[in-house]
Amino acid sequence: MAVRGVLFDLDGTLVDSAPDLAGATNDMLLARGLAEVPYERLRPMVGSGARGMMGVAFQVTPQDARFPALRDEFFDRYEARLLRETRPFDGVTTMLTRLAAAGLSWGIVTNKSERFALPLTHGLGWSTEAAAIVGGDSTPHSKPHPAPLLEAARRAGLAPEHCVYVGDDARDIVAGRAAGMPTVAVRWGYLGDGLPIDQWGADVVLDSPSQLVDWLLGER
Repeated sequence: MAVRGVLFDLDGTLVDSAPDLAGATNDMLLARGLAEVPYERLRPMVGSGARGMMGVAFQVTPQDARFPALRDEFFDRYEARLLRETRPFDGVTTMLTRLAAAGLSWGIVTNKSERFALPLTHGLGWSTEAAAIVGGDSTPHSKPHPAPLLEAARRAGLAPEHCVYVGDDARDIVAGRAAGMPTVAVRWGYLGDGLPIDQWGADVVLDSPSQLVDWLLGER
């Protein structure tokens, strides 16, 4: 592979945002005098966003008449605590430093809307380091459609085939393959509740951020 850049999913890949997403959900329950949902039940739902969180907490689907109001409240509460407990996963900061030192650019492609993705990455000090930050509403389509990955490659000035896409959800691998990019699945993320990670069809499955750099440098 002629790898020149790495594109990452955000939640579950670069950052552990589950504590704040779960916190916003439980804030809603407490405000209604209801019992909190255990964190262990909410964490796997992070990749499903408001749909997953509201489904667990209030047993609603997007087709439920109550869903829009609950979703909007969830967004407001999450925005208010965006970086209260959210942190990069262990080893991520070192990984990004190593990528830059190796002459590889990196960017972010997330289904998180720009409303949250941009201030979150800015707060982590990444907005000036990333070659591209593409949110779920930056293009007409979100993952698993390849459009946001192709847009990130364009912004980074790279051909898609020179980019690797890294994620913790099966749809990340679907999107990466559709964009013509080698794909990496990471075990340290949320992984969702679908097929096991080894069945996603990624080019490689890795256990830690340090392994990603070693794999990339070995493939250059």
